[in-house]
Amino acid sequence: MAKILITGACGLIGRKICSGLIKRDNQVIGTDVNTGSYNDGKKNYSFIQADARDRAVFEGLFKNEGFDVVIHCACTADNDLSDTITEEDMKRSAIYDDYIYNLAVSSGVKKFILISTSQVYEFPKTREPIRETDRLKIVSNYARLKRESEKKLAEALKTNNNMISAALRVAPIYTSDFSNNLLCKILDPDTGGLFVYYSGDYGFQFCCLHNLVEFVMCFVKHADDKTYMGIYNVADSNICSAREIIKYARARKKYGPVLQRNLGKDMMKLKLVKFKSKNDIKTNYRYIDMTTFFNNNVLDITRAKKLYNFKWNIDNTK
Repeated sequence: MAKILITGACGLIGRKICSGLIKRDNQVIGTDVNTGSYNDGKKNYSFIQADARDRAVFEGLFKNEGFDVVIHCACTADNDLSDTITEEDMKRSAIYDDYIYNLAVSSGVKKFILISTSQVYEFPKTREPIRETDRLKIVSNYARLKRESEKKLAEALKTNNNMISAALRVAPIYTSDFSNNLLCKILDPDTGGLFVYYSGDYGFQFCCLHNLVEFVMCFVKHADDKTYMGIYNVADSNICSAREIIKYARARKKYGPVLQRNLGKDMMKLKLVKFKSKNDIKTNYRYIDMTTFFNNNVLDITRAKKLYNFKWNIDNTK
């Protein structure tokens, strides 16, 4: 039985990771600024309400609990942040960065997992898979927030590199009933209707939440030496086409007909909109960049597949 600290434990991602690790007989302590009942009453689970600014609470936890593993889900989109990532969100994350990694290192934590984002990458115009060593391009607040967290973790390890750490660059997540990241690719915010270009054969990289949770559980169980340290792309095995997202939406009977839009006219409009919406590009986690819309960019998950096979997708998600 491992003793595990999970920050952001009441968010969508955090509560599912807590649940999976509890089922495998780990002792889990969750922290979050908000409360939640998802895991309340489960054996080997306890919860402490705390935020990044409650440093003394975390100092006491690391001193007294003897954690084997820390999973840092706090300040993560779709977990406890909205689709607009503010300067205040960035400041809150930076407060965590100032101490949580050093506390983990100094208290002898064996494994540390940071939930990061695929938004830190420069998405190429070619269809070459994006690897962990590829170029970064920080254009959004969320990408900057997570990249700074990655760098702080690396700095903390310089003082003691015995801790096996991983930064997971996760594609936008979804489940059977969490569809925000999927639908933003096919939903017109002005009309509230669905749209598609051509026959919808272009696609996007996502990550079923169950793939992320099961990868985390595999890392906790099997990553037992320094060869497992570093950055991992975490995503579904294949991209998800616009046509598949439309099928997903229709199966849930939430939307009506799909409008086939004129790409040429939209591109002319979007060039003007992009020029005027620099703030949206920076702050909106789900901002649609039409310059990469048809690139079919895919994350290379070869390294992550050494631990887990990524069996979940848009058709079998639950």
